[in-house]
Amino acid sequence: MESVARGGTRWRRFAVVMVPGVAATAAIGVAVAQGALAASFSVSGQQFKVSADRLEGDGFAQYGGMDVESDGKTGHAVAVSSFDDAKLYNMCQSVVTPNVPLVGTITLKLSAGTKKDQPAVAHNLYVDLDDLSGEATFEDIDIGVAAGAKTRGPALAKNTPTGGFAQQARKATIEDVKQTAWATTAGTFKLSGLHMSLHKGVKECY
Repeated sequence: MESVARGGTRWRRFAVVMVPGVAATAAIGVAVAQGALAASFSVSGQQFKVSADRLEGDGFAQYGGMDVESDGKTGHAVAVSSFDDAKLYNMCQSVVTPNVPLVGTITLKLSAGTKKDQPAVAHNLYVDLDDLSGEATFEDIDIGVAAGAKTRGPALAKNTPTGGFAQQARKATIEDVKQTAWATTAGTFKLSGLHMSLHKGVKECY
């Protein structure tokens, strides 16, 4: 059974169907079919929101997976979006933690790349998400290719498990990005103009 390394994490082959709704301004969805769907990443169990005015990514690939919480019993179907390199303009990330003793609900909020000429920059970026919206443009896109296949784009050949449904593009640009994610990993992530703050109550990015 073949596997692929992702940031030191071993991936097992899985059976998954991903249903992309791709047009000039479409979001991308994922549906999981019956079958063996192996864990792709271990997560804390808290979702977080990420927004950006614009995301520019090279070497884009997307495929299905499942994140498993630390209890080993709770899983979340995700669409794994990966980029060889990505720039995020005016990026915001927020995570809400409810029921903090003596305080109540707390929102941790992070911003970066707020200056026009200094975006947040990531290399070998992976985002495990279950909701994404924005105005998307893909260049040299392949839809419905086999994950792990050696097609004209470089991303799938090195980043994905083998055999499942996947898509890739040489370049992806998404305006007005709004996504809900379970995990984000990157080889490097440069956060220009980083600012992190705590807020009482719910104060999310969107």
